[in-house]
Amino acid sequence: MSGHRLVHQAASLLLHYPDSTWPERREQVATALRHLPGPETDPLLRFCRHTATVPLLDLAARYVTTFDRSRRRTLHLTHYTDGDTRRRGASLAALKACFRQHGWEPADGELPDHLPAVLEFAARCPGPGRAVLSEHRGALDLLARGLSAHGSPYADVIDAVRATVPTAPRITVPPQENSGPVPYPLERTPADEGVRR
Repeated sequence: MSGHRLVHQAASLLLHYPDSTWPERREQVATALRHLPGPETDPLLRFCRHTATVPLLDLAARYVTTFDRSRRRTLHLTHYTDGDTRRRGASLAALKACFRQHGWEPADGELPDHLPAVLEFAARCPGPGRAVLSEHRGALDLLARGLSAHGSPYADVIDAVRATVPTAPRITVPPQENSGPVPYPLERTPADEGVRR
């Protein structure tokens, strides 16, 4: 498995909810990554070391607080691009169609924009998977910013993923729309629904 595919698979495993299989999962990831030190794997190994001493119930509670209680730290990528609008349904359908076109479907009925599912797809189907990650690079950047502001060790996992994806072009918000806080700096036209909080 190539370096990027390994990073994507490892990040997918580390970003799943820490259930009873978590300690074994974390150890498998750490063992696989120890042989590939570098700028993409070092943050993942750091995360594994950091979480090795955290009791499972505490880690699960932190996971919920980190990802499920803040829209600025959600693992659902289309939330950053489409928010709670009708467009999100079309984006989810397009992702699902892309997965199916390449013979893959997320497990457990998870939405196709859930980052662990996207990362597993990228590990299994590197060409189209990397294209999906590139398309959502802006969302990854916003998630990384939210995790860093929260002081979460999960920021290391997202940083490792971002190191495998080309940088997104900088998007600016037109001055007339910059009168208040902008939840997500995404390009849009006046006819778009925009992103709602």
